Amino acid sequence: MSTKTNAVGAPRRFWGTMPVLPGPMLTLTVQQMEASGFEGVFVLQIYGPPFVPLAAASTVTETLKLGTGIAVAGTRSPLETAYAAIELDRISGGRFILGLGSSIPSMVEGSYGMPKAKPLGHIRETVDVVRYIIANGHKGLDPYEGTYFKADFAEMMVTAPPVREHIPIWIAALQEKMTDLAIEIGDGLMVHALWSPNFTAKVQKPVIEAALTKHSRKRADIEINAWPWIAINPDKRQAIDDARATVAAYSGYKQYEPFFEKQGFGDQARACQLALGDHGDVSSVVGNVPDEMVLAFCACGPVEEVLEQIEPYWDVVDSLAPMTPYRNLSMEKLQYYYGGLFELVATARASAQ
Repeated sequence: MSTKTNAVGAPRRFWGTMPVLPGPMLTLTVQQMEASGFEGVFVLQIYGPPFVPLAAASTVTETLKLGTGIAVAGTRSPLETAYAAIELDRISGGRFILGLGSSIPSMVEGSYGMPKAKPLGHIRETVDVVRYIIANGHKGLDPYEGTYFKADFAEMMVTAPPVREHIPIWIAALQEKMTDLAIEIGDGLMVHALWSPNFTAKVQKPVIEAALTKHSRKRADIEINAWPWIAINPDKRQAIDDARATVAAYSGYKQYEPFFEKQGFGDQARACQLALGDHGDVSSVVGNVPDEMVLAFCACGPVEEVLEQIEPYWDVVDSLAPMTPYRNLSMEKLQYYYGGLFELVATARASAQ
């Protein structure tokens, strides 16, 4: 039996995602991930900075990589982001990956109260500043004059050398322009859950290949990491019903309409769109998401069937970070589906041998 590999012929790798947990639960979760063969763990920014739980996780693990998935670039100074990365990389002994994303204006401006920025230009500048500070903070910093960030660094003390002068930066993308930017300047591309398996393999793979050629980058230069929604449940009907609200919630944002349109669900997405401020409760539109739309964006059912559903990803990606659906689910159901991800990874690793 041949060994199953990822898009670059290497072993398939899985990352986990972790909410902010009480200390004992956090310890148990990340140690179980490490023992189960997960490559790393991501913490999302909802709504506090994701660096704090990762710092705690780093002290109770030895090999598990630690990533922000994502840190929203527009909610803090690039200086703070750079030093948070340096410090986490030091605490973890060089296991940190900085995942950056732009989020959406209604969140960055409407909730965090930050000034308006052009996402592509802002991410580009943030990556440039962060890399400059990580590589040079221990040598001394010259003034930086950008569009969004201006600093003379006159009061900056020279700091201790970082564990690594180049900490990997992965950039989260949904649309083609951000995908292109991630491939141009990133060490990794983190693709949105709305990149369904078939869409990734048939539509986005040529986009990625064109960007690699355009920017003279080799495929091995960049890690491509996908974030599929997965609901492991022997009762496939129940899994579909439990995932429906999560798909409805993302359909409810006007910003995502073109993306649903590309995958054949434009009318359904428009039927789910909610007014600003209504996104916290999707109950009124969840019935507008048919089963086929749920299954396009969330792999549902028993483990072996789900593994078949997500197989197309491996023609494009290096690693997967499977997530559970989460909207309108009880804590008991969330825990049930979270446990299913461990079963998925164990089965996938066993079948890859």
